[in-house]
Amino acid sequence: MPELPEVETVRRGLAPHLQGARLARVEQRRPDLRFPLPERFTARLTGARIERLDRRAKYLLAALDTGETLVAHLGMTGRFTVQPDATGGPERPGRFHNRAPEDEKHTHVVFETDRGARIAFADPRRFGYMDLIRTADLAAHPWFAGLGPEPLERDFSAEGLAGAFAGRRQNVKATLLDQRVVAGLGNIYVCEALHRARLSPQRPAGEMKKREIARLVDAVRAVLGEAIEAGGSTLRDYRHADGALGYFQHAFRVYDREDEPCPDAACGGVIRRTVQAGRSTFHCPVCQR
Repeated sequence: MPELPEVETVRRGLAPHLQGARLARVEQRRPDLRFPLPERFTARLTGARIERLDRRAKYLLAALDTGETLVAHLGMTGRFTVQPDATGGPERPGRFHNRAPEDEKHTHVVFETDRGARIAFADPRRFGYMDLIRTADLAAHPWFAGLGPEPLERDFSAEGLAGAFAGRRQNVKATLLDQRVVAGLGNIYVCEALHRARLSPQRPAGEMKKREIARLVDAVRAVLGEAIEAGGSTLRDYRHADGALGYFQHAFRVYDREDEPCPDAACGGVIRRTVQAGRSTFHCPVCQR
């Protein structure tokens, strides 16, 4: 499933084509994705202007001038592709400018803007979903009300994480995957951050020392920042909005590297795979304590 860097990469790719644009046409090709699409979906979107395109955790948020926000989650195989200047109109400057091939068989929603861009949403397994929520009610919505701080924002701090860890017997790996503790983190980047911080994924979160938590916060920020710069990680169906691949998988230190030497040459350890709460965990048992 795409994690924070992948969703942020998609947001950055879509923003130049959607922010400030008006939806001239919306095509809905089926009544549902993972959940039913909202009533009058196309009618409520057609003619609406997208004031800004944001991200919260793993959600894309398109704030509309109608007072509603289009919320989209990619699920496991959801993908937005952009075809700028599809109707011959002027192209907008932005990172993604190549025409991306559309997956017609699995394309379920198509957005066309007054600037000529065509944005298609395809999802072969239909685990993604969309909804229209009143912008004023967004923070209180069940999808967002309990979310923790964004790991790249100021409110994600060693002090705050220490408070969230306090008294927890649960291991640090599972705790970091709890979206109520930190929003947007997933299995790949938690494994990578724990290795950078030299912390065992099996340690109880409540036993972490202040200096270890500070090291972990720095590692989370670093690995997410580098992953976003690399365009995310390509696993299975994830693609940029222009159809290109993400490249951070080439920088994995431990994830999916079972039985390979630890990347720290001075360590001498070997990467091991264990299973925690049904998820694969990759770590070095020598340098991660």
